[in-house]
Amino acid sequence: MPDQQVLPHRAKAASTETVHVIDDDEAVRRSLALLLAAAGYPVETHASAEDFLRVATPGMAGCAIVDIRMPGMDGLALQEHMTAEGLHLPVVVVTGHADIALAVRAMKAGARDFIEKPYTNERMIEAVHGALDSGRQDVARARRLSDARSRIGRLSGREQDVLRELVAGRPNKLVAYALSISPRTVEIHRANMMEKLGVRSLSEAVRLFIAAGLDD
Repeated sequence: MPDQQVLPHRAKAASTETVHVIDDDEAVRRSLALLLAAAGYPVETHASAEDFLRVATPGMAGCAIVDIRMPGMDGLALQEHMTAEGLHLPVVVVTGHADIALAVRAMKAGARDFIEKPYTNERMIEAVHGALDSGRQDVARARRLSDARSRIGRLSGREQDVLRELVAGRPNKLVAYALSISPRTVEIHRANMMEKLGVRSLSEAVRLFIAAGLDD
């Protein structure tokens, strides 16, 4: 369990976004909790990576401030575990001067930012703000991807073939030739495709196809 209850936010942070402070130093946890609560962020503190993982759930909103060196599971191992378990929470790594190589490894593994000790209050708030913002963008992208793939999934196999040919920039006649169907049949598939996708122009259909990640 976290060793501190969520502190009420008093500024701009969304109520569903919580900053999780994960550090084995109680004084550090308390100091960061007070700083972040004063800046308007709900905060939960955790004395170890293991304590955090006991309450972490996929889809949780917010970010995590993680000390790179902790007894048991360290910050880098925690981040790798989070990725493996689908805990897509933006991570800010806190590191000492001797641990820059570890911080770089954490960034390569997906950490949003790293902060060197000693840090200023302003630098910490900046890092948290950036992490939360990137988390919101990740959620928005995931929703767009899910929506696009769901809508593309409504199409029949032949309609998807027609869409793929149109995305490649081919006119109806070349689409018909490539798929061994008549231009009239292409027009029918195209009309059905547009209706199922809920779009009014080919450019909208193309954007949806790209958003679904099918243009590779």
